[in-house]
Amino acid sequence: MGTFFEPSLIFTSIPKLLSYLHITIEILVLSVALGLLLGILIAVPKLYNVPILKEIMTVYISFIRGTPILIQLFLVFYGLPVVVGLFGVDITRMDPFYFVIITYTLSNAAAFAEIFRAAIKSVDYGQTEAAYSVGFTAWQNFYRIVFPQAIRVAFPNIANTSISSLKDTSLAFSIGVMDMMGRGDTLISATAHALEIYLALSVIYYVIVLIFERCFKWIERYLNRYILKEESSL
Repeated sequence: MGTFFEPSLIFTSIPKLLSYLHITIEILVLSVALGLLLGILIAVPKLYNVPILKEIMTVYISFIRGTPILIQLFLVFYGLPVVVGLFGVDITRMDPFYFVIITYTLSNAAAFAEIFRAAIKSVDYGQTEAAYSVGFTAWQNFYRIVFPQAIRVAFPNIANTSISSLKDTSLAFSIGVMDMMGRGDTLISATAHALEIYLALSVIYYVIVLIFERCFKWIERYLNRYILKEESSL
């Protein structure tokens, strides 16, 4: 096997790597969607100062922020079977794909919880008082007053976290998930041309991030459409 740089190998590797793109996207979509839901649940105790739960969530978020995602991945992969095994459940043969989803969901949830908390707190409480004064219920106030404003504030950070999560998915192959990075690793073993394969991977990830950024910018403009109209009319 040759060891000289072969530019053509970059282009011939891209289709082989793209055949595993759907796995990378599945990991991203599932972990972000579940992370958003879990993040809201985690944010609630901190927003409403729920005793004990608030402290637990604070420690949880601090731990996720303070440890690398790769270590979290190994902790879930090796630790979760031990924990559930105490209750007589055997998940040692579970597909590593699900351990990846669990890990990235937990990691994203911690980030989203802080994003939601900060966004909701940024909404002027005087608007809530005004809503209650005209007979709005707590749910109506949140859905019609607080949420529309909070989501505009939160969305740029949600988008950034999602893009970071996309790049983090490249670590899934470390526990045996055959995604694009995993396929790249097998191609490197077969060809002994690591530089070309990594360049092909970098091109793919870069293009995907550009597409995501364009989509997120369009969504952000849509969320801010009324504000933009008001600014343009001034």
